[in-house]
Amino acid sequence: MSPGVLLSFIIGYFLVLLIISWLTSKKSSDNDTFFVANRNSKWYLVAFGMIGTALSGVTFISVPGKVGTDQFAYFQFVLGNAAGFVVIATVLLPLYYRLKLTSIYSYIEGALGTWSYKTAAAIFLVSRVIGSAFRLYLVVIVLQKFIFDSYHVPFAVTVLICLALIWSYTFKGGLKTIIITDSLQTFFLVLSVFLSIYFICQSLHMNIFEAAETIKNSSYSKIFFLDNFAASKLHLGKQFFGALFITIGMTGLDQDLMQKNLSLKNIKEAQKNMFSFVGVFVVINIFFLSVGALLYMYAAKNGINVTKTDYLYPTIALQYLGVVPAMVFMLGLTAATFATTDSALTALTTSFCVDFLGFNKRADVNTPKMVSVRHWVHIAFSGLMFLTIVIFNVINDDAVVSAIFTVASYTYGPLLGLYSFGLFVSGRQAKDKLVPFICILSPAICYFLNAESKKYLGGYVFGNELIIVNGLITFIGLLVTSGPKVGKSGSPKVLKSGS
Repeated sequence: MSPGVLLSFIIGYFLVLLIISWLTSKKSSDNDTFFVANRNSKWYLVAFGMIGTALSGVTFISVPGKVGTDQFAYFQFVLGNAAGFVVIATVLLPLYYRLKLTSIYSYIEGALGTWSYKTAAAIFLVSRVIGSAFRLYLVVIVLQKFIFDSYHVPFAVTVLICLALIWSYTFKGGLKTIIITDSLQTFFLVLSVFLSIYFICQSLHMNIFEAAETIKNSSYSKIFFLDNFAASKLHLGKQFFGALFITIGMTGLDQDLMQKNLSLKNIKEAQKNMFSFVGVFVVINIFFLSVGALLYMYAAKNGINVTKTDYLYPTIALQYLGVVPAMVFMLGLTAATFATTDSALTALTTSFCVDFLGFNKRADVNTPKMVSVRHWVHIAFSGLMFLTIVIFNVINDDAVVSAIFTVASYTYGPLLGLYSFGLFVSGRQAKDKLVPFICILSPAICYFLNAESKKYLGGYVFGNELIIVNGLITFIGLLVTSGPKVGKSGSPKVLKSGS
């Protein structure tokens, strides 16, 4: 397919999102609309839209590509994800709704103190900028290779174009717009997966049932890895429990996905949303893994040699399967990219405005002046993400899916420790001013452990479970430096957003 046709498709897709943005923000575009969609969202739209945000272009490209080396081991991780979502629905969401939070990090201010609160919010900002930049980077390199290289457009300009498009349809309506656009984009994402399977099966001269049986009997279908716990990153225990805590950190303690849940009317709708989301999430990942197996079968049959696993899906879809499958692939990839990045920029803007600029404590939060401040914050985070992607393009040489979860193990671990201390330690008070140092020291220790584990831990190799160690070190640091709680009640006073 020619680069011009692909580019025209992306422009048309963007125009649809821009129209939705105009329709959703023409009546109201104040800060309450941007931050929490006036707390009037429909649970089924949020649940469906979260699929696109949670999956992203990483799942769309890297998960099928990793099947060639890791088989279906990723499904162990998905099962851990599902368990983590259940914990979020039953433990964290009730807490957030009881306190009527706009930023979930407001909880830490009452539980541990101001320094702890700012540290938690800063950890989110760093984590989300890096994670979202990685996700967008993965898609930009595909767009660069198959579209913009033909027009001699520099990589940095391609990144700038993508971020400008995303900013333009989110800067007014924010979360209210995103809930609608993400639902649409999730529909396109899911549709593209099913259509991709259909077209690949057609090329392999198999029907769906024959393809399922072929995948089952292939060398790619192994799910559970139970051998050599110490030395294997793919072991079930490491994958499942690492995924469980990564999900609690990257979703339950992450303003991005929680912001959508907080836009619902009450806790019952939020939990209904989360449980519905879990079912669809597990099923759709099975299909992504199936796409990977079919792609490798297709590549073997047609003598296609792809040196980088992240290029497997785009190479076959855009160069071998024909015009319609190529359009379907671009539809899914674009939907996954925009759904993840638009949500992240909105969450980053919300967190900074509430947690650092104190929007939740101002009476004039919806005045034109404060809306203007929010716009500038939105622009600033778009610029920061641009710089992060450009830097990552220079230094990255690993599969993006591995890089994201490695980074998450370091940055989200301290959040697990902070929230665990606030929730489960009622008789002691953390030394608030020491918290930033503990949250820096813990990832540093984990980095050393990860680098030297073979030497000092009898050949042990850390996988996704590193986030558990990180959170535990933070928790122990808080506990050791804490003192007796002063006050009549053993429960910390928690500040409500807006108080």
